[in-house]
Amino acid sequence: MEEKITKEEIEKLMQVKGECRGAVLKADADFILKEEGEERLKKFEQKMAELGYPMDYKKMKVIDFFPLGVRVVQLLVLQKFFGFDREKFRELGKFQAKTPLFIKLFVRFFVSLEILTKKAPEMWRKHYTIGDFQVQEFNSEKRSGFAVLKNFALHPLVCQVLEGYFVGAVSMIVGDTVICEEVKCTFKGDDYHMFSVKW
Repeated sequence: MEEKITKEEIEKLMQVKGECRGAVLKADADFILKEEGEERLKKFEQKMAELGYPMDYKKMKVIDFFPLGVRVVQLLVLQKFFGFDREKFRELGKFQAKTPLFIKLFVRFFVSLEILTKKAPEMWRKHYTIGDFQVQEFNSEKRSGFAVLKNFALHPLVCQVLEGYFVGAVSMIVGDTVICEEVKCTFKGDDYHMFSVKW
């Protein structure tokens, strides 16, 4: 039995300030297309339209900005109608880190861990209009570091996607198995999000 997303829930999400690039939204659709095929993508578009947010992902411009609430509505659709769990959202995050727009920025900015730590906040701002992103204590010898995100209390599902995203981004530099776990979260009473990254 499919769960419902209430009108009140959506209205609350749409009050969240801030925007994200179309690339962030389109990555969800591209992931569905790759993993589950054209018919499932059509169902995804249909569910979004039923909720009041019709999207044509094939024509979506990746550089346009969209309300952050739409991002969460998409994730809720994936969770409640497509059965995505934490692992699947992490896979989505890894996939998102390797989309064409990310790769283009990656080639420009992320040739080493040192450059990553300096340029990551700038790259965050290219995708989101809110949130203060920092990289802390990234150390090649210790093979660990932290990604810190402040002023970005969107939804717990976003945290799961970000865990995968950081795995995907860092693995393109270090080439090893990367592990990421959120160790601080605004939805668990912390003042900000902190992700531990090890490889």
